[in-house]
Amino acid sequence: MLHYILRRVLQLIPVVIGVTFIVFALTYIAPGDPARLLLPQDASDEDVAEMRSAMGHDRPMLVQYFHFLFGYDGPGDSFDYKGLLRLDLGRSYVSNRPVFGTILDRFPNTALLAVIALVLSIVVSIPFGIISATRPYSKTDMVVTVLALLGISMPAFWLGMMLIWIFSVQLRLFPSLASPANLISLVLPAITLAAMSTAVQTRMTRSSMMEVIRQDYIRTARAKGLSEKQVIRKHALRNALIPVVTVIGLQVGNLMVGSVMTETVFSYPGIGTIMVDAIQRKDNPQILASVVFMALVFAVVNLLVDILYAFIDPRIKAQYEGSAKKKKGGFLNGFKRTKT
Repeated sequence: MLHYILRRVLQLIPVVIGVTFIVFALTYIAPGDPARLLLPQDASDEDVAEMRSAMGHDRPMLVQYFHFLFGYDGPGDSFDYKGLLRLDLGRSYVSNRPVFGTILDRFPNTALLAVIALVLSIVVSIPFGIISATRPYSKTDMVVTVLALLGISMPAFWLGMMLIWIFSVQLRLFPSLASPANLISLVLPAITLAAMSTAVQTRMTRSSMMEVIRQDYIRTARAKGLSEKQVIRKHALRNALIPVVTVIGLQVGNLMVGSVMTETVFSYPGIGTIMVDAIQRKDNPQILASVVFMALVFAVVNLLVDILYAFIDPRIKAQYEGSAKKKKGGFLNGFKRTKT
């Protein structure tokens, strides 16, 4: 198991590098000049060229990406940074604050909204998926299926605006602006953020449960006289949870990324609003730092989900341990043959 975890951690390195290179290339070719945005409108071309040189933006893209990874030491101290490998991407062009410091200040707000949305999606999706699977092709199943399809189809920004119009403008039940200090104000953004995740998890739970309850050991459990609740809870649900846990783990990363649109609609002070503001202002250090942070969170969550498999299904843990013993035994047998 330890060997597997170390291997997965090492696999995160090329993933993060690939993501950063793609995002860096997109910011490089995107229209707009950060040097001209930082200077007054009446700045001369010489002033812009001098500013671009100080920022390191007058060099080829690969050279700039090298500086992004290993640091940049410009002619002044304003735009110096130690690089991504030392978790220092410098300061924001707009706020002049360390970009990772700004993200860490806003991350608890985004995490709070994502956790509420995740809990809401799990509480709703798993029971509805089980009910839909145990009553296939019934009216309840049809209603759940239609709601799941609507949840998958509706864009987050449209759903958020509809919820604001209905519950904030018309009914005046919830505020239209969200704040981490007011949990009531998080109801609408949490529903908006959880809608797609709930729909996906409901469909996955239904599909997995329908596959499991058709197995022979479920028929055997029923033949032994166990009640339907005991069969579903003790025998079917645990085996059906493995693909569901996979989807939930992936949805955690999607909730972090999906918070960009939700936070923008509800003016919520999280990482999403930082990214949107940075994109609008061509604040490259803040954009790159936000994307790197999101990629790391997504990768770490997926790693934790893979580790969680072993605790849900002992067969997976036995597979890892058996593979490790087989490799170790092969090495020892080869050593003995060489020795003899």
